[in-house]
Amino acid sequence: MYPRIIETRIENKLGKGKAIVVTGPRQVGKTTLIKDLLRNRKYLFLDGDDPAVRNILTNPNTEDLRSLIGQHDTLFIDEAQRIDNIGLTMKLITDQFKNVQLIASGSSAFDISSKLNEPLTGRKWDFTLLPICWEEYENHIGFLKSEQQLHNRLIYGFYPEVLNHPGEEKDILRELTNSYLYRDVLSLADIRKPEVLEKLVQALALQVGSEVSYNELAQTVGVDKNTVASYIDILCDGFVIFKLNSYSKNIRNEIKSNRKIYFYDNGIRNMVVGNFNNLGLREDTGYLWENFLIAERLKQNLYKNTFSNIYFWRSRQQQEIDLVEENNGQITGFEFKWNMNKRVKLPKTFMETYKAEGKVINPSNFREFVKI
Repeated sequence: MYPRIIETRIENKLGKGKAIVVTGPRQVGKTTLIKDLLRNRKYLFLDGDDPAVRNILTNPNTEDLRSLIGQHDTLFIDEAQRIDNIGLTMKLITDQFKNVQLIASGSSAFDISSKLNEPLTGRKWDFTLLPICWEEYENHIGFLKSEQQLHNRLIYGFYPEVLNHPGEEKDILRELTNSYLYRDVLSLADIRKPEVLEKLVQALALQVGSEVSYNELAQTVGVDKNTVASYIDILCDGFVIFKLNSYSKNIRNEIKSNRKIYFYDNGIRNMVVGNFNNLGLREDTGYLWENFLIAERLKQNLYKNTFSNIYFWRSRQQQEIDLVEENNGQITGFEFKWNMNKRVKLPKTFMETYKAEGKVINPSNFREFVKI
């Protein structure tokens, strides 16, 4: 098991009178993490994928729950988004069983948020768990080994099963992609045209690091712009991709409404495009480097509760900055370069306008960026 950065934060919320909700993609270790946290507690585990569990928890009354919980001091409901009315059930448990710690996990941000937010307002702590981050990886295997594995991580990503089974990465990523990316997202969102979703994911994977146009995507996959927007939101809620919006303070020459799309995991992205070639044989190495770094920064900000906001920036004169981070009024622009010999200078217009700090991140200094 890879020790997770977020574990201490979750542990500090145990016994504080609120439910704990952990969301994230399937197979990133949510169940393993929570069971490890509860190893010294007397807990009851219920799997939302089990039809019998769904039946029991759909509309229980207080006495039903009392019989179910018994002498356990903790109730862990896995894949809670699969259970109808789970928000009301969790509210009942939280309100009526003050000495019971309730924990729920879910693999769909949309489903679990829509079912829990209103019933559990003020009654829950929310956490997100993503694939292993670089800091967790390096802490587990050491500086030297992680350095030797950088190329592989850009190609195969950070899913725990991928890391734990070297040599089987492609088979594992194929199964992960076919199961959670397509099957789960299709079933959770009730999408009627799976072939459209597949084409859209492939189109997005080929545009990592580039600005995306919903109109152009609509023409590519053969549906209207609103359907593309809806499917992209579903993929975000399913923890497949995330959006990066453009940074703007209403300066006339800035691009204000564009966005970029990135994948939470390079391995999933590479499986979608069917390319596991070595970095020296690829034309997209720079984009893989960019996707890796932005996903890692997202994990760090999320796990360490930095309250940072991240964007990209581009002017109408085609000046660009890969990542803009805003934290407590401080603006920092980051440029990502895989080639350490390439000299880079961040746009003077941006730096002076926003009194920003500028940094270039390459393989020689990336650790300071991915380990806040």
